[in-house]
Amino acid sequence: MKKRIQRQEVIRDIVRRERIRTQHEIVEFLQEHGFKCTQATISRDIEELKLTKSTGGHYVLAEDQHLQRMVHDLVEKVDRAGNMVVVHAQGGTAAGVAAAIDQANLNGILGTVSGDTTLLCVCSDEEKAIMVEEELLYFMGSIRKS
Repeated sequence: MKKRIQRQEVIRDIVRRERIRTQHEIVEFLQEHGFKCTQATISRDIEELKLTKSTGGHYVLAEDQHLQRMVHDLVEKVDRAGNMVVVHAQGGTAAGVAAAIDQANLNGILGTVSGDTTLLCVCSDEEKAIMVEEELLYFMGSIRKS
């Protein structure tokens, strides 16, 4: 069970970082990182993680797709201060955006606090805050993810 959880966490991370288009690419990546698995195993993982294909043909996590829509449609500005990320949203929508961030379980976020138009993401350290800021800016369409 522990091995499956670890493998799925690696899949979650790679899908968030790379544009993975095939199960074979996932198998190759996992093998490079010490996991021995078959395409059938990956197929089950994809189902359990609720991965879907984006319009661009790459895998995305369902919660990330929801978060991306929320951020793209409702967030106006993202700022970072140390290990915190401040998100400015349209009036009355900050709590919904915070809930979407919480649901997406982004790596490094310890928690969120929201008001009416602003929410605060407290991250475990400054490096994680930079990653969260970049992810949110990417979802806004402000930058291209490498």
